[in-house]
Amino acid sequence: MEFTLLYKTPTHIIIILLFFLSLLFHWIGYKIKQKRIVENRQTKNENLGPVEGSLLGLLALLLAFTFNMASTRYDQRRQVIVEEANHIGTAVLRADLYPDSIRIPLRSDFKKYVESRITYYNAGIDDEKLNDALQQSEQISARIWKRVAEAAQDPKNLVRSAQMIPAMNNMIDVVTTRDTTKNATVPESILWLLLILVLSSSFIIGYDNEKKINKVLITGFATMISLTVFVILDLDKPRRGFINNNRAEQKIEALRSMFVENK
Repeated sequence: MEFTLLYKTPTHIIIILLFFLSLLFHWIGYKIKQKRIVENRQTKNENLGPVEGSLLGLLALLLAFTFNMASTRYDQRRQVIVEEANHIGTAVLRADLYPDSIRIPLRSDFKKYVESRITYYNAGIDDEKLNDALQQSEQISARIWKRVAEAAQDPKNLVRSAQMIPAMNNMIDVVTTRDTTKNATVPESILWLLLILVLSSSFIIGYDNEKKINKVLITGFATMISLTVFVILDLDKPRRGFINNNRAEQKIEALRSMFVENK
């Protein structure tokens, strides 16, 4: 995945810039209005209430839409990790159905597979490490599949294979799903639109202000908007932000306990 500018930039830097730019745009709007009032006294009677209300309403709508999109993707990423842990655990348990001649090498490969999936998560946003871990997982899963397929040729393993093959299919397929959800983020065009709308709202609020700047009001507005955008961006950066899937990933790490006997 080629990360975008907003994805590469740390969230706290974006939010700090957004906060101060909101204050700046409010101040610019206020100064422009004061200058126009000096040049033309009729400017003081401009009624921008409907425009300001519409813009703030649009901002609230886009914030809600973007927040829902980011939180949905975050939840999907969390669920697919738990789903993968369940599929791997099921396959490992069903390996015990086979006789030791098949079970022991299968469990050995499964142990390596679990470690490769943990490595995949620990790789963070390093594309090279991610690809290496993904390739390693594919190689090990292919080896496991080969063992299962060979065992299925024996009529004695008919029932065992009927249980094991669906579990293997699920375990292999969920890897693609997890890799896809990792790359599923809010389109950058929507995030840029959101940031532009925040600054435009700050400008209009400042322009519509004919009296002295209310520092408490504009600071509170900039703070709350910045915090909301912070949560949205952080939800959209599962491997970079403060809001992560570490707890869900512990389900994968917990699979190590299934191989204690092999240590």
